[in-house]
Amino acid sequence: MSTVKDILSKKESQVYTVSPEKTVFEALKIMSDEDIGALIVTEGDNVKGIFSERDYARKVILKGKSSKDLKVSDIMTTDVLFVTPKNTVEECMALMTEKRIRHLPVLENKKLTGLVSIGDIVKQVISDHKFTIKELEKYISGDIAG
Repeated sequence: MSTVKDILSKKESQVYTVSPEKTVFEALKIMSDEDIGALIVTEGDNVKGIFSERDYARKVILKGKSSKDLKVSDIMTTDVLFVTPKNTVEECMALMTEKRIRHLPVLENKKLTGLVSIGDIVKQVISDHKFTIKELEKYISGDIAG
């Protein structure tokens, strides 16, 4: 059973963050430059929230507000759900599905160590399934030594 630690070991370790005092426009620029869908909002080492494309679409664009006038703190999601490196992919998938979220910050010893997205989860599930299929094919063909 794969874990968050397995996912993080395969992806870039950089976790992109933004200060709550930055403008929404500045946050969007970082997201665009880095081709990511969310930023962790931090003050020092403390996670204060998460800012995602969904926050922007629902709280800025649809309400006719300006991204250059709003601060990230004005629209970020403050009720952030976290996982640890020990959580399983299945636990993450269940949490993301139940809460209808696409990003989970990873905390280890109260320190931000990563971020997993729904895309990361799906990629890992597919990889796990491919591995299982390959092992079953070996077993069926009698090629157990592999």
